[in-house]
Amino acid sequence: MEATRGDAMPLPLPQLPTGMPIGTYPTYAKAQEAVDFLSDSEFPVENVTIVGSDLRLVERVTGRLTRGKVISAAAATGAMWGLFMGFLLVAFGGKDVSLVVPVIAAIVGAGIGALSGVVGYAATGGKRDFTSSTTVVATSYELLCQPQVADDARNLLGRLALRDG
Repeated sequence: MEATRGDAMPLPLPQLPTGMPIGTYPTYAKAQEAVDFLSDSEFPVENVTIVGSDLRLVERVTGRLTRGKVISAAAATGAMWGLFMGFLLVAFGGKDVSLVVPVIAAIVGAGIGALSGVVGYAATGGKRDFTSSTTVVATSYELLCQPQVADDARNLLGRLALRDG
């Protein structure tokens, strides 16, 4: 079944890749190294797909979040937006607009940003007082290859395994 956008062409739904397994690797770097080896061996790598399996969501805690950090970050963001809007006013506002406008807009933006940061931080009720970055990683990576060239790929990867011993 395919999705559509009104009268537009149908959008293909995502599908799992197909092919013969030719190798499994513990890291993406190792899978990438194998594909690079195939490419260096002049193998038609357009027949190869790297598939990450057993996906995990990893959230790395990067620091403590304090009211001061929230206020300063939100104020800085607000100031940048204010400065941007001020420059737009100067650029398109005609002769009557002063060059002081961007500075005033940055100050007002910083105030609005700081206020919105405080409100947002207070709304969490202290339930998330840390910063983090989130990524999705696989626990293993499988190389799949189109059946007509899978044996050639396996033979080449066997040479790589012998070389790396």
